[in-house]
Amino acid sequence: MTPRSPTFRLLTGLAITLLAVGVYSSYTILQLHSLQTLQTETIDRNRTDTLLLLRIQNGLNSLALTMRDMLDEQEPYPLTAWAPQFRRIRADLEDALAREEKFSLADRSPNQRRYLADSFRQFWDALDRIFDLARAGDAGEARTRIRLSLQARQSALGTAVSRLLIQNNESERDAAARTRELYSGVERNVYVFLAAMLIVIVLTSLYLVHYIRKLFGQVAALSARRGELAQQLISMQESTFRSISRDLHDDFGQILTAIGVMLQRAARRPGDQAEALLEVREIVQTTLEKVRALSHALHPVVLDEAGLESALDVYLPGFGRQTGMAIDFEKNGEGRELDHETSVHLYRVMQEALNNAAKHSGSKRATVRLSFLPDAVILEIQDDGIGIRKNHAPGLGLVSMRERTEMMKGRIEITSGEAGGTLVRVSVPAVPESVPV
Repeated sequence: MTPRSPTFRLLTGLAITLLAVGVYSSYTILQLHSLQTLQTETIDRNRTDTLLLLRIQNGLNSLALTMRDMLDEQEPYPLTAWAPQFRRIRADLEDALAREEKFSLADRSPNQRRYLADSFRQFWDALDRIFDLARAGDAGEARTRIRLSLQARQSALGTAVSRLLIQNNESERDAAARTRELYSGVERNVYVFLAAMLIVIVLTSLYLVHYIRKLFGQVAALSARRGELAQQLISMQESTFRSISRDLHDDFGQILTAIGVMLQRAARRPGDQAEALLEVREIVQTTLEKVRALSHALHPVVLDEAGLESALDVYLPGFGRQTGMAIDFEKNGEGRELDHETSVHLYRVMQEALNNAAKHSGSKRATVRLSFLPDAVILEIQDDGIGIRKNHAPGLGLVSMRERTEMMKGRIEITSGEAGGTLVRVSVPAVPESVPV
C-alpha cells in the first residue's frame, strides 16, 4: 500500500500555526491600541489637567496673599490700588479654567464642572462689589466683606481644586496600574505564544523524524524485497530458458530425428511411402500443436488479434485439459474493447492465479468471471481448494499480480471465498490510463 503523504497534515499544521499567529497578532495589536488609548486619553490628559489645576491653585494662593495685604491696615495704599493685580490674576485664572475644561477627565461629573465655574463667578462678583464699596469711600465695610466672605470663598475654591487634584492623582494611579496590567498581559502572551510555537515546532519535528524513519524503513524493506525479487526473477528466467531448451532438445529434436529416419526408410522402401508420409503428417501435426502451445504460453497471439474475451475462450479449455481442472468461464455485462496493455495485464493475472490454483490449492474446479461495469472492469478467479495459508510469504507470482494491478491504477484483493478456497478479484477503471507492459 502506498504510504500516505504528510503534505496534507503539514499544510494543516501550517494553516493552524498561521491562524494562531494571526489571532495572537490581532489580540496583541488590540492590547497595544488599548495601551496607546490609555496613554493618550487618560495619562497624558490627566497630567495636563493636573498642571492646569496646579496653575489654578497657584492663582488662588496669589489671591489669598493679595487679600491678606489688602486687610493690612498699615499699608499706605487704598484698596483700589490692588485692582490691577486682581485683574491680572483673574485673567490668568480664567485662561487656566478654560484650558482645564478641555482637558478635564471624562469621569468628572457635570456638578463638579459647574461648581468650580459657578464658585469663581461668584467670587469675582463679590470682589467687584467690594471694589465698588472701596471706590465709594467705605473701606472698612470693604475689608469686613473681604474677611468674612471673600476669604471664605477663596478657601472653598482652594478646597475644590485640591479635591480635583486628589481625584486626578487617583485616576493616574489607576491608569498606571492598568498600564502595568496591559504590559504584563502582553508579556504573558509573548511567553505563551513562544511556548506554543516551540511545542508546534517540536511536534512537527518529531512527526517529520518519525515519518522519515518510517519512510527509510520502507525503502530498506523495499530494497531488500527488490533484491529478493530480482533473484527470484533471475531464477525463474533461467528455469524458463531451461524448460524451453529441454522442450526444444527432447521433444522437437526427437521429433525431427524421427521424421528424418522415417523419410530415409520411405526412400529405401518406395512401396511404403504413403504409409510413411501419413505417419510424418501426424508427427508434424503433433509438433505444430506443441509449437502453438509453447507460443501461446509465451504470448497469446489471439489476445492481439481478437481481444481478452476471445483469448480466455481459447486459453481456458486448453489449461483445463493440461491440468485436469474443470474451468468455468462467466461473463457479466456488455462487453467492450479494452486497450492492449490492460488486456495483457488482466490476462497475465488470470494465468498466474490459475497456475497457483493448479499447483497449490488442490482444487479440481475453478471459475473465471469477467464483469463489465459502467465505471470498472472486474476479473475474478475463484477455486474451492485449501485456501490461503497463514504466514505465507508472497512469491514472485503474487508480487507480479500486485505490480500489474498497480500499473493499471486498479485494486487487487486476495481473500478466502464464501465456500472456502481462494478468491482473487482485480478491479480496474473502465478507461484506464495507458500503461507499459
